[in-house]
Formats: sequence, C-alpha cells, structure tokens
Amino acid sequence: MNTRWKPSVTVAAIIEQGGRYLLVEEHTPEGLRLNNPAGHLDPGEGPAEACAREALEETTHTFTPEALVGVYLSRFQREATGEDITYLRFAFCGALGDVVPGRSLDNGIVRTLWMAPDEVRASAHRHRSPLVLRCMEDHLRGQRFAMDLIHTDASVLA
Repeated sequence: MNTRWKPSVTVAAIIEQGGRYLLVEEHTPEGLRLNNPAGHLDPGEGPAEACAREALEETTHTFTPEALVGVYLSRFQREATGEDITYLRFAFCGALGDVVPGRSLDNGIVRTLWMAPDEVRASAHRHRSPLVLRCMEDHLRGQRFAMDLIHTDASVLA
C-alpha cells in the first residue's frame, strides 16, 4: 500500500517593532520554548488568513500580513516518541494592531515577549524550531515577496 507523504502546513507572523521581535513562550513536550506567533493552516482558509488568526490567538493582537518573508521546509524528530514531522511554513511580516479586548492567550501560550535580534540569537537553544531564527534573519536582510505570490483558489474557501 502506498502512503502519500503530507507535510504539515504552518504559518508564522514575523513581527518587528523598534528593532525588537515579538515571540511567544509556549509549553511543548520538550518544555517551555520560544516561537514566532505561529500555527497550522486550517481547512477553509488561505495562508495569510491563517497567519492573522494564529497571531491573534497567540498574542491577542490583530495582525495584518503585508508581505511574504519566505517559504520554509523543516523536519522535526521527537526522540521520546519517534514522531517524525515535516513542516512547510509560510512566514509573513506585516502590521501589528491593537489588543482585542476580552481576548486571552491561546491554550499553551505562557506569555509574549519582545526580543532584540541578539537576544533571539542567544536563545536559539530554546527555540521551538530552527525556523524562528531563520525567519528573523531573512526579515532583517529585507527579504520580502508580494502577497500575490500565493494564490488561494476559491474552492478552498467554499
């Protein structure tokens, strides 16, 4: 029997203000880890919409994706369980909006924090994924792609 390989599609918000990046500290099976506001693409949404939703859920702030920073592929192997997952990540930068009154941080998110690039680099051993650092470095280099690079067909939204 052939089994089709299906990478897990994720989105991430690369949010910078005043030279600092917004990260979340979250519970994982490996302990507390740092990550970009990020999560999985859900049925019926495009990557930009998923990114805005995940940023809201994990930070309580609205977020408007304005550019694609990059598309990334990474593999994670969990030693304890043998779990082996490949992630396909769409990372967006954009405008951070206001806190939405009455919102609370998503389950598992301990707090949000603003970190300078050197602090993000120094904390790499606590990152949930090597893509946290890679996305920030690409953003710092000015890597940006137009939003219309990604097309979500109407059939997805139906």
